[in-house]
Amino acid sequence: MKAVPKQTTMAIKSYKDQAHMLVKNYLLAYPYLPYTSILSGILACKLVYDLTDLISSFYIKTYPSLTKIQRVDWNNRGISTTHAIFISTLSLYFVFWSDLFSDPQVSTLTVFRSSTLSTFGLGVSLGYFFSDLAMTLWQYPALGGIEYVIHHILSGIAVAYSMFTGEAQLYTYMVLISEVTTPEIHLRWYLDTAGMKKSIAYLINGIVIFIGWLIARVVLFGYMFYHVYLHYDLVMKMHTFGYVLVFGVPSALGILNMMWFGKIIRGLVKTLEKRRSRTKEVDSDN
Repeated sequence: MKAVPKQTTMAIKSYKDQAHMLVKNYLLAYPYLPYTSILSGILACKLVYDLTDLISSFYIKTYPSLTKIQRVDWNNRGISTTHAIFISTLSLYFVFWSDLFSDPQVSTLTVFRSSTLSTFGLGVSLGYFFSDLAMTLWQYPALGGIEYVIHHILSGIAVAYSMFTGEAQLYTYMVLISEVTTPEIHLRWYLDTAGMKKSIAYLINGIVIFIGWLIARVVLFGYMFYHVYLHYDLVMKMHTFGYVLVFGVPSALGILNMMWFGKIIRGLVKTLEKRRSRTKEVDSDN
């Protein structure tokens, strides 16, 4: 095997060093980090949309027969699911495992703590909210009604403020844990679209959604407000706009969550009743 010339090796090393300096001093330097992360989120949405379309064309038999708007919705849900997995994993890490917001030896107050990773994660999430809101408005109301628009606007404002100021990132990530329920919601739509509404998988999915929603979007929101109550003296030290967001956005999202939770309960009850009636019909035929 022919050895690589020393000059070529040095040139490659030089390019690697320059790339490293570019990333460190510009792309991930704190003044540019929010904008880099937002752009990364938007580009990631485009990439996931195209990959979902490509993979579905080859491996999902019912995909080619869908209408144009159904394919747009299908691919858009691929973006939403990917974002949900990313941000809920990151949120669980920061809230329950990382010492960023819990280390007592750090002098910075909890409500003002942030890191490069926590800021970058919020920026990627903001890029998603921008992209998904634009897609929802472009196809309105096919991809979601006014409640989805309100949800994305409120979430985008709260995430943007927390990312740019570094305030209340703990509470922002607490709220973003609720995205853990998004993949199950989209899976339900996929099953319905694929004609599997009567399958056992559809029933199990409904039960999982009920349990997940109860924990992540009802109980956890209550815990967040309890945490704010315990640390109210720290929350009061935030800027007025941040203080309003800490109380206002989770409250508004909590109301939406309860509205959707009511729909989930009614849908699950309806599914169980239909399944019970079909079981009785089978038994009577026998």
